[in-house]
Amino acid sequence: MSSPSDVQHTNADDTDSLGPDERVIPTWTEPLAKQASRPFGGPVGRHASIGRHWFWTPLRVVLLLAVVTLSLAWLQKSPCVQQYVDDKGQVQLDWRGSRQFVALCYSDVVPLYTAERMDQPGTFPYRTSWIDDEGKPTAHIRYMEYPVLTGVFQWVNARMAQGWISLAQSGWLPAPMTVIVYFNMTALWLALAWLATAWAVARLARRRVWDAAIVALSPLVVVHAFTNFDTIATAFATTGMLAWARKKPVLAGVLLGLGGAAKLYPLFLLGPLLLLCWRSDRVRDGLTTVASALATWAVVNLPIALLYRPGWQEFFRLNTERGADPDSLYNVVAQWTGWQGFDPGLVQGQVPDGLNTVSAALFVLCCAGVGYVALSAPTRPRLAQLAFLVVAAFLLTNKVWSPQYSLWLVPLAVLALPRWKLLLAWMALDALVWVPRMFFYLGTDHKGLPIDWFLGAVLLRDAAVVLLCVLVVREVYRPALDLVRKSGEDDPCGGVLDGAPDRRVLRFPWQRPVHEPAHQLQS
Repeated sequence: MSSPSDVQHTNADDTDSLGPDERVIPTWTEPLAKQASRPFGGPVGRHASIGRHWFWTPLRVVLLLAVVTLSLAWLQKSPCVQQYVDDKGQVQLDWRGSRQFVALCYSDVVPLYTAERMDQPGTFPYRTSWIDDEGKPTAHIRYMEYPVLTGVFQWVNARMAQGWISLAQSGWLPAPMTVIVYFNMTALWLALAWLATAWAVARLARRRVWDAAIVALSPLVVVHAFTNFDTIATAFATTGMLAWARKKPVLAGVLLGLGGAAKLYPLFLLGPLLLLCWRSDRVRDGLTTVASALATWAVVNLPIALLYRPGWQEFFRLNTERGADPDSLYNVVAQWTGWQGFDPGLVQGQVPDGLNTVSAALFVLCCAGVGYVALSAPTRPRLAQLAFLVVAAFLLTNKVWSPQYSLWLVPLAVLALPRWKLLLAWMALDALVWVPRMFFYLGTDHKGLPIDWFLGAVLLRDAAVVLLCVLVVREVYRPALDLVRKSGEDDPCGGVLDGAPDRRVLRFPWQRPVHEPAHQLQS
């Protein structure tokens, strides 16, 4: 049997070729993984041949686990894509008895097919408009409410679903309701996007490749992979980080820009990246990525903005005019204290200027805090740590935290704080918020839950995210506790920052100097 030193590696960046001396083995380091391995023979032996199986590499195992989890996610939504024949002989979607809430299977994908006018021939997002509340004093013109890439994604899937139904009329294909075909086609692409997310995390984790199993098995994926379209953004964000890690700043910017054209949050990663580049005197690479991201976002958005400006502005208009969502801390405080909010007396269509200002100011303050952490830490923080803090700060301070937004945090949390029990506990808690949410929407008149159950769950979820943030900051200031650096890495996501020296460190007179170079932090 070969010793670890005898193992040959063809590519240092290929995590599937790492030997036992290079790869962190979770059944040795994680009690949860050790217990879970018992039905399969227990922890890996000290003299096991690591990295030699011809097919079952860690990456393929992670992707298989993700496929299983995504299959469960589809099954979780499947009660909401059933049909029945009504008393008039018409085929209808079976949401009788508020099935979408009782069965916990609600997905935005289904109602948006008709709400965004995807079911009508000749329509195109941002060009097609309609009137909401027609005949009422609150009537107003509406357009597609999503960013450009997500809106076009919906439109393409709708046309594909309608093409399927046209072919089905020949008798060669099954012919359910068009909206059911639309959901299934959308779910297929969203599943592939999450597989891309898991793949990118596995590559980014390098020596800790098995941490990607947390992404693959996350309870949040079971509940929210198909709740909305957010896996598209997570795929672009994580592959953008992977491109940066592989020292391809232009490609990283393109991918992050595409992610920003699907959901804005991938653009938030540019701030931490620039700060770390400034600290390590790699500003040119950071600016290249930022310029590429903004240029890509502009290229995607500009044609729609020029051709259909009112429709393009709809996403920004709605986000400006909407009030505090049920999932926000502002709503929790208002419901439990009787507080009238920052804008009492608003009528529909009025902009909650006070709420918008406070939310934006709090986020800016949090970003300033993250900037301070980035520049004052004794050792340069890892990119994933700062990225997690920024995205978490946005969700906590924003007036909207749609439940599927929690997917944004999953790959960042795994890369920033790879502590299995802690992360899975948070993900399970966050996923369970879906239950009181659905039964709150069901209404107490229909045997639903009072709002207090839902608000309490929201508060617990937010507290869990705050705890994760505190632990990340703790490890930033005490890098000897960072499991990634204890495994002998500096910053696997860092690219040109990986192993780079600290050129600029913020120091105050009352701070004690800390001499703890990243390359010495090995267990």
